[in-house]
Amino acid sequence: MIDGKLAVLAIESSCDETAAAVVLDGRDVRSNIISSQIETHKLYGGVVPEIASRQHLTNVNWVVDSALEEAGASMDDIDVIGVTYGPGLVGALLIGLATAKAYALACGKPLVGVNHIAGHISANFIEHPELEPPFMALVVSGGHTNLVEVRSYTDFHVLGGTRDDAVGEAYDKVARVLGLGYPGGPLIDKIAKEGDPEAVHFKRVYLEKGSLDFSFSGIKTGVLNYINSEKQAGREIHVPDVAAGFQAAVLDVIVDKTMSAAKDLGKDKIVMAGGVAANSRLREMMQQQCDKNGIALYRPSPILCTDNAAMIGCAAYYKYMAGGTDGLDLDAIPNLEL
Repeated sequence: MIDGKLAVLAIESSCDETAAAVVLDGRDVRSNIISSQIETHKLYGGVVPEIASRQHLTNVNWVVDSALEEAGASMDDIDVIGVTYGPGLVGALLIGLATAKAYALACGKPLVGVNHIAGHISANFIEHPELEPPFMALVVSGGHTNLVEVRSYTDFHVLGGTRDDAVGEAYDKVARVLGLGYPGGPLIDKIAKEGDPEAVHFKRVYLEKGSLDFSFSGIKTGVLNYINSEKQAGREIHVPDVAAGFQAAVLDVIVDKTMSAAKDLGKDKIVMAGGVAANSRLREMMQQQCDKNGIALYRPSPILCTDNAAMIGCAAYYKYMAGGTDGLDLDAIPNLEL
């Protein structure tokens, strides 16, 4: 306990951020240390799983030590060890999981495995102390695109997901086609502000009527076909216009489906979560539609949109309080469902 509050030491290593945090009573963040590998993976145009795993192995111990130091805590003060066990890159997950198990065994602390997606949703509880379930959640990141009905702190019902590429993956692929670099999300978000979203039209993919699923795999092909046809015709390609057109095609569908799901289920609260929730245009569009429909919108600050351990500590707290603990046989599940 710290200041009379239950203290969670949380570890996150699902992709290319090695992170650790100390969180009290689920929402009081005393430290949130993140070691990013973006500069390393830029050389390859995307995350290389084996390299990510090795970087986690190098960084995890000092990240945990730094989180404890910044919180002014020792392991004696920690009540629970929370850790991401899926979904994610299996090698990366195993590093964080092995570390958490070692601390739990050596210090006699309960272990709580956390679903990474539940963690992203929980970031909103940290940012907005007044927020409580139930609500609708839009989870948009490099690996996930989901609409989730959040019924309680530990009860999630997935209404729709991507059938192919996640939205963040689509951003990365299109950024590569446009020669912008990696990671694609922030780069496209920035350059699209200089373009005209009406100048180049790309197909909006809604799938069958009533579906809350998403499909983004065809958008990269659409962008590539447009670029090739323009080059063959000898016309100049205005990258900001292409980026703006791509972003409009993707975000129109995301916002429309989110609002449709919220209305159908009678939800008066929508939360945004995941790395793409930091996209300035998406935040703007969601706010406009929520204001228009009398729905309260909640979204984390950018640092809590990206992968971090504070959100894992929050989710671990609520799972623990609901009686959820895990044994030392807990394994990494790269395709873990919510």
